[in-house]
Amino acid sequence: QEQMVESGGGLVQPGGSLRLSCAGSGFRFDDYSIGWFRQPPGKTREAVVCISSDDRLAYYGDAVKDRFSIWVDAAKNSLGLHMKDLKADDTAVYYCAAAQSCAILAAEPTFWDQGNQVTVST
Repeated sequence: QEQMVESGGGLVQPGGSLRLSCAGSGFRFDDYSIGWFRQPPGKTREAVVCISSDDRLAYYGDAVKDRFSIWVDAAKNSLGLHMKDLKADDTAVYYCAAAQSCAILAAEPTFWDQGNQVTVST
């Protein structure tokens, strides 16, 4: 059975850093575009970063570029997200996900986890 399980998240002060980790099972990361999306309170889902199955390059959302970085260990079917210089606007539920393409990672993921809350506040 396919599943993704995430760990990490929590409360952090503005300017701080946080790491999220995710492990997948029942499918191969190499067969999908994989990454992270988030859903801020009262807003729709938005893609954070995605590694494309076509070229294996990482594509970051403009809001997180230069502050977030993704890592992937395809052999272990695991991925992570390192977030630094966090801002209040980064507050959201974060999800790791796999999709047929990066264009639909947030809207139509094939597999995704239960989500973890990240709160940036004093």
